[in-house]
Amino acid sequence: MRRCSALPLPLALAAAVVFCAVTPAQAAGAGPGTGLDPAALREAIAVRPDDGAAGVVAEVHKDGQMWRGTSGDVVTGKRISPDAHFRIGSITKPMEAVILLQLSAEGRLDLDRSVQHYLPGLLPEDRFTEPVSVRQLLNHTSGLPRDFEGAPASSPDEDIERRLDYLTFDEVIRQTLRPEGRPAPGPRFRPGTRQEYNSFGYRVAGRLIEVITGHPYRYEVTTRILKPLKMRDTKPAAPGRSTPVPRPYLPGYQPRSSGELVDVNVQGGLPASMTSTAADLDRFVTGLFGGRLLRPEQAAELFALPKGADGKPLPYADTSNCNTGPGKGTACFSVGLMSVPLPDGSVLWGKTGSDPGYRSGVFASRDLSRRAVYALGTASSAEGAPAVAQRLAVAAFGN
Repeated sequence: MRRCSALPLPLALAAAVVFCAVTPAQAAGAGPGTGLDPAALREAIAVRPDDGAAGVVAEVHKDGQMWRGTSGDVVTGKRISPDAHFRIGSITKPMEAVILLQLSAEGRLDLDRSVQHYLPGLLPEDRFTEPVSVRQLLNHTSGLPRDFEGAPASSPDEDIERRLDYLTFDEVIRQTLRPEGRPAPGPRFRPGTRQEYNSFGYRVAGRLIEVITGHPYRYEVTTRILKPLKMRDTKPAAPGRSTPVPRPYLPGYQPRSSGELVDVNVQGGLPASMTSTAADLDRFVTGLFGGRLLRPEQAAELFALPKGADGKPLPYADTSNCNTGPGKGTACFSVGLMSVPLPDGSVLWGKTGSDPGYRSGVFASRDLSRRAVYALGTASSAEGAPAVAQRLAVAAFGN
């Protein structure tokens, strides 16, 4: 069951895959002399045959100017609204991190205390002998296994059917650490010695939120983030059942083994799964970087990359992420966010996300003068860094 993945950025303002003709793009909000080039932005999100995308929604802010656009659904030919809802995948990870940082500020949690302290028995002691800190969960240095590590690969048809499943944090943790019918995984590396993007650490973090607060994750994220920022179009997953993306929605498709495309907007997911809009995700990053959610001490964690005892950034475990810019091959994730260097030497911070049929991302400079949100519905099962986001980044911030 694949729910979330990270995508690098210059490769990261991302897309997916396609095969049909392009419908006209719609755009608004920018004009001559604003620093944004509407024609270039429209061209950037126009779906191309190799993109694997069915449609795109994007919103860009630069130096006080704003542009919004959509590509249209190339599968059905229907218009896509700039206010379309979509599934945001791992963009929920910064929200989980924010909640734990808030609990830290409230004195209810110590980021340097271990998972074993707060959740005794969750990590089997015979395999996980070293303490894993809460901070290591959040900055991807825990060394924990990946979601469902060792499970057999599923077919495209099985993926389409399984999208309707709803799993609690406990169920993901149990099926990963204590699986039936296959060997149980151990650590991937010693905690704190390297970085490797790890969604499973955030399943543990989600469970930690529920244990410490005594409330479901849905309640905490709504109370602490969605309501204060007036993110009225962002909806957490409905517990225990599958639900459609609210209308108007960005269609996302997955192909069956026969090649038939299935609109997969109805899904189950996890307690942290959400649907949102480009405007709401911009509201989130603006509120987060603007100091509305965290005190300065906790906010600093968002922009601090993990370092080793020698004071240098930790190495990154493989080449799937953190493979661009001056720090190529070293840690690029902080607590909740990803750092992305631009050609002019500036840095964007944000997060990509992936759910079946959907790819999305939100990135901003620390001063919020540059911000971009994108979402695309897929028309293919291809993985890897999508091209639409790369084009959008160049068109928006390449000068």
